[in-house]
Amino acid sequence: MPCLRTDFSVATPMKNYHEIVQKILDEGVLKMPRQGIEAYTIAGAMFEHDMSTGFPILTTKKVPFRLVASELEFFIKGITDKKWLLNRNNHIWDEWAHPKKAPYGHDDESKKRMLEERDLGAIYGFQWRHFNAEYKDYNTNYEGQGVDQLKRLIETLRTNPNDRRMIVSAWNPAMLDQMALPPCHYLFQVTVIDGKLNLMWNQRSVDTMLGLPFNIASYALLLHLLAKEVGLEEGKLVGFLGDVHLFVNHVEGAKEQLSRDVNKYPLPTVDTDPFDSIFNWQYQDSVLTDYESYPRIKFDIAI
Repeated sequence: MPCLRTDFSVATPMKNYHEIVQKILDEGVLKMPRQGIEAYTIAGAMFEHDMSTGFPILTTKKVPFRLVASELEFFIKGITDKKWLLNRNNHIWDEWAHPKKAPYGHDDESKKRMLEERDLGAIYGFQWRHFNAEYKDYNTNYEGQGVDQLKRLIETLRTNPNDRRMIVSAWNPAMLDQMALPPCHYLFQVTVIDGKLNLMWNQRSVDTMLGLPFNIASYALLLHLLAKEVGLEEGKLVGFLGDVHLFVNHVEGAKEQLSRDVNKYPLPTVDTDPFDSIFNWQYQDSVLTDYESYPRIKFDIAI
């Protein structure tokens, strides 16, 4: 497939993302996924970024940090009510719903039911904070139920930072049928090396043009918050990516993005002050400073 190639000879913090996009355009094989839109796909890629060089939000297109941060707060609090996001003008989860209350479908009636249903089921944050608790609905108080993986991880960071078992998993096979969407980014691990907190996340399904920029910024923000929580420096952010794909209707936008200069804008920084606890943190507490970028590129979501 002919495509526009970017010169990556000059190392930049975000060149890794562009290299992934370029590899898909060069080597990707067409697959037909559940959405009914073909996607060029490669098996496996890795994203890596040193947080000391700046906050890794894309500069070759505009990424809405407010949406990234409010969704992360939603996860950290273990909330599963779509209305919480809508009240904050965040529409990331509009088209999804608890599959037993509004079954997945492409027809107009199914899409309408999914849009109207508030309950997202036992998704990411529920597993982070209440792993394996019996899920009832979005309105139930689950305090003290299940395994609070996030709390355990933070306790371990404080008491045994050399531990190699600091993992939070959103993948619960027994509850996949109770989730609006089985988790794409299904696990993250932290490790402390030389006083720096590093975070690695695993992702089974990677929508490279639309989802991955959000995932990168979200886990970078989580790394930032965890480091503040336990008084460590920020280290590396690493993403292990599985089925890495680019939908055919995103190809022209991808080429446009690759034509943009990765060196034109420096990376911004993120500041969170005041801060007393990740569990009390609100998305407005974190401010992106000196963020400049090329304009937004519209990529239609594949549901």
